[in-house]
Amino acid sequence: MAPTPAADVAVIGAGILGLATARELLRRRPGWRVVVVDKEPVVAAHQTGRNSGVLHAGLYYAPGSLKARLCREGKAALEAYCADRGIPVERCGKLVVAVDDAEAGRFAALRERAEANGVPGLEVLGPAGIRDHEPAAVGRQALWSPTTGIVDFRAVAEAFAADVVAAGGEVRLGVEVTDVDRRPDTVVLTCRRTGPSTDADTPDDAERLVARHVVVCAGLQADLVARRCGDDGPERIVPFRGDYYTLTPEARPLVRGLIYPVPDPRFPFLGVHLTKRIDGSVLAGPNAVLAFAREGYRRRDLRPRELAAVLVDPAFRRLARRYWRTGLAEMWRDVSRRAFLRELRRYVPALEARHLVFGPSGVRAQALDPDGTLVDDFRLGGGDRILTVRNAPSPAATASLAIAAHLADQAEARFGVG
Repeated sequence: MAPTPAADVAVIGAGILGLATARELLRRRPGWRVVVVDKEPVVAAHQTGRNSGVLHAGLYYAPGSLKARLCREGKAALEAYCADRGIPVERCGKLVVAVDDAEAGRFAALRERAEANGVPGLEVLGPAGIRDHEPAAVGRQALWSPTTGIVDFRAVAEAFAADVVAAGGEVRLGVEVTDVDRRPDTVVLTCRRTGPSTDADTPDDAERLVARHVVVCAGLQADLVARRCGDDGPERIVPFRGDYYTLTPEARPLVRGLIYPVPDPRFPFLGVHLTKRIDGSVLAGPNAVLAFAREGYRRRDLRPRELAAVLVDPAFRRLARRYWRTGLAEMWRDVSRRAFLRELRRYVPALEARHLVFGPSGVRAQALDPDGTLVDDFRLGGGDRILTVRNAPSPAATASLAIAAHLADQAEARFGVG
């Protein structure tokens, strides 16, 4: 006899995207039993809780792409949600600064993209205009985006989790999915506890969660969990660590909002930048270097099997051969504070070494295609009963509510409940 499902939908991953998706499914299907599971003891433990907190306005994305549309829709929805929940949001604005004429072509292309995406209030500024917004900044020209903002995405994720519980769903933390058994009418998740239960009502058989359907939003573990679910997509996740410095209180007035470089279109990374945070602190960074573990936030964090899997992967080898010079430059900035500072001073010359304090770090789940191409858009996979998010790059946090609606559409269609 088939086991009785304990859930209509199990969501694997309690980052901002998994929680937003669970919330959206419950909003649409109030009678459904939705259970979110995550191996960590808190929500938003990885990418959601370790990013710079920027609410992107949609400057960078290919016009007409899913990213561009979801960013625009998601930002508006998230701002409205935060206003309703009393979560602070500040539209501090962003300057994307070209420091020399060699960047003129990339700057023009960025401006065209931003305008095509309908980013409101854009202005092209000269040196005097740059100083009007950021008195300590320098550059030949800059693109000013007044609607770019900042928020605490961990607070947003915690609010989403509270919404899930209030709507009758569950958020089970400290529960890792170790195996997935797909059956004709159900999916059986074998789980193990990674910490003490925080829910006194959790049933004794919590090691086995039976669900009608599964949605996977596993972030740094996305490809591995997808494979357990029978979805062996072509992408492989490569973890890139980004280290930040924080500015001392003395130096914080040098940055009023967000100061970014003109991005290199070959890479999804935006380069070392200066970011005001919602608590008033200022981040400088991040760089982008290969992490020696998927969840390796310190330079000394090493998981030999995870690192070996990356180094022998033909896709990563192709990427490394193609961009080895860029990789070496990023590695040098990772170990040299002087090199890191030199990059920052291209935009804010008044910064000094004494203004930098080594700060937090994050790891980005970067998907690679077999030919070594960096995947820079959303990718989904799965089957009749399982929907997997194989890649959810920035601006996933900004666009989380819009992505959740898109995933809910996909889930209802695949699960035959539309």
